[in-house]
Amino acid sequence: MTGPEPSGATEAVASRASELRDLIAYHNRRYHELDAPEIPDADFDALVRELRQLEADHPDLVTPDSPTQTVGAPASGLFAEVRHRIPMMSLDNAFDDAELAAWVDRLRRLLPDVDVDRLAFSCEPKVDGVAMSVTYVDGRLAQAATRGDGVTGEDVTANVATVRDVPHQLNPPFPGRLEVRGEIYMPTADFAAYNERALAAGTKTFVNPRNSAAGSLRQKDPAMTATRPLAFWAYSVGDVDGTWPARSQSDALDLLRAAGLPVSPDARLVTGPATAVARCRELAEHRHDLPYEIDGVVVKVDDLALQRRLGTTSRAPRWAIAFKFPPEERTTRLLDIQVSIGRTGRATPFAALQPVFVGGSTVGLATLHNEDQVRLKDVRPGDLVIVHKAGDVIPEVVGPVTTGPEAPKKRRPPWRFPKACPSCGQPLVRLEGESDTYCTNIDCPAQREQRIVHFASRSAMDIEGLGEERVRQLIREGLATDPADLYLLQAGPLAGLERMGELSAANLVAGIDASRVQPLNRLLVALGIRHLGPTGARALARAVGTLDTLLGADAATLAAVDGIGPVIADAVVTFLASPVNRTVLDRLRAAGVNTAEPGVPEGGVLATGEPAEPAGVLAGKSVVVTGTVPGYTREEAEQAVVDRGGKSPGSVSKKTFAVVVGDAPGAAKTSKAEALGIPVVDAARFGELLETGQIPG
Repeated sequence: MTGPEPSGATEAVASRASELRDLIAYHNRRYHELDAPEIPDADFDALVRELRQLEADHPDLVTPDSPTQTVGAPASGLFAEVRHRIPMMSLDNAFDDAELAAWVDRLRRLLPDVDVDRLAFSCEPKVDGVAMSVTYVDGRLAQAATRGDGVTGEDVTANVATVRDVPHQLNPPFPGRLEVRGEIYMPTADFAAYNERALAAGTKTFVNPRNSAAGSLRQKDPAMTATRPLAFWAYSVGDVDGTWPARSQSDALDLLRAAGLPVSPDARLVTGPATAVARCRELAEHRHDLPYEIDGVVVKVDDLALQRRLGTTSRAPRWAIAFKFPPEERTTRLLDIQVSIGRTGRATPFAALQPVFVGGSTVGLATLHNEDQVRLKDVRPGDLVIVHKAGDVIPEVVGPVTTGPEAPKKRRPPWRFPKACPSCGQPLVRLEGESDTYCTNIDCPAQREQRIVHFASRSAMDIEGLGEERVRQLIREGLATDPADLYLLQAGPLAGLERMGELSAANLVAGIDASRVQPLNRLLVALGIRHLGPTGARALARAVGTLDTLLGADAATLAAVDGIGPVIADAVVTFLASPVNRTVLDRLRAAGVNTAEPGVPEGGVLATGEPAEPAGVLAGKSVVVTGTVPGYTREEAEQAVVDRGGKSPGSVSKKTFAVVVGDAPGAAKTSKAEALGIPVVDAARFGELLETGQIPG
């Protein structure tokens, strides 16, 4: 039996703590002083958390200059120094519900006479920008300073004065001196537009909006800063000389707004920890609906008197915490680069990664898009790479980390695109004028597999239970070689397959049978015709009415259909002219698969010559659905609009007829609808909109 561990740190632990301090200091300087971070924020947070845990386990390792005891980084010397009258502190982080609950438990201990379950909390988006102190004297802009190390920052007044959202004069009444704290950031749309202009001009682009804001503020020439589309949110008050009547954080935000300062419309006052957690989850779900980047939610005790009672640690207030979202960028090791073959024969390189948690899930594979992208990014097996995954977006490799302590000392030779298909061994061909490479063997096993997977997918025939693994099994067992074979499957033979069983087999056959009645537009999507997506398929199905009419049309006729054009028309005609594809279509028709578009007459507009607007109460109207509408999935709600002749795009514009708002809607969409004066329909009245085609009264 072993004895207890010694209280002092072992040599290995002490060495690791020292290594972590050096790494954190290095990356702190890259982030705060040079505005050129080498690793994602989540990786930096992981280093700090590891050091914090080591110091908690071994208090003798704590040093006064440890990154766990300090804030930010010293001023760089590029600008004059400014000493903050009240330190600009950092925030402690919570990375999951358990850590947020632990913070609430600390509040209970520190406030034994307070019912924390009824406590008011201010929940504010944690904007990914640059913390800024902006001071007003007698209502006029007097000084702006960065956070720096929390005590001393840099004077960037001339640059901040060019930011359009920062008022030079406050609305009265105002105290004699008011220090406003907030975040300078670059809106995501402006960031994308700026990078597009920079690419066109051949000048430097920015990696992300946070870096763009930081780099813009560090320009020696304010005129240069003025060309950057920066914005500002005010979120708190620091030093005040004079009357300031706020008794709570929410009061302070209201007063700042009244003074003419911009305050995030997405800040919410909630009651109780459970509601605060729900708000954090809501913002996490809709973070990409906001017009600015956030990486979490700052949860604050609303009552300022309670804030004073709770006080601070050496680096952070006890009355606030930053609930951090799952990281969307992480670094990991690139183990190998391989190539997959899709349903059209397209050969797509992808990265095999050391598994890493990013974007809410563990990622082991990430796309590299095409040969040119691999060459441009210059990623090689063995590299430390940055992986990005936002929400449900497919993970991708951003690029390698080639400098800094974690980068490999020696890199392998550049990766070369293979000459032969990894599935069938036939040559891979890069088409002239295109960036993609293809396997041109129509009988390639990988293409057959992916064609069936696509045919069964949600946006196509929507066959429940027929995913990639099951399709692979059916092909392996000789039960399916093309989509038409699916309609010949019987429950008896399927039940004998591995991991199937009688119930699963019956459910799969029922799902396949149910797909026979899907409209023509979904069948066209399911066929996987190059360039033809759901929107084009709906336009085409409305125009022709039936598959027979489509088969008899030429490219010029189809190109004249609104939303089609010559590229899609040529692709459709070429696909339908193939004897192999015609055979599959004949077999699908024989299996009872629907080949007509509901509500469209035989021959469609090609026969009648009438305009291609579909019949229906929402004909020609655009209805945006945001949030969850009870009784519908998102796809079903949008399809309900389309079935009545309308369109259901993903964004709000001046042409939008109405915005349907369900549970947990996107804040940006509802805000834009209100700004444009577009009618907003609540979920309970969605049925009335579908029935009448009019805005419910």
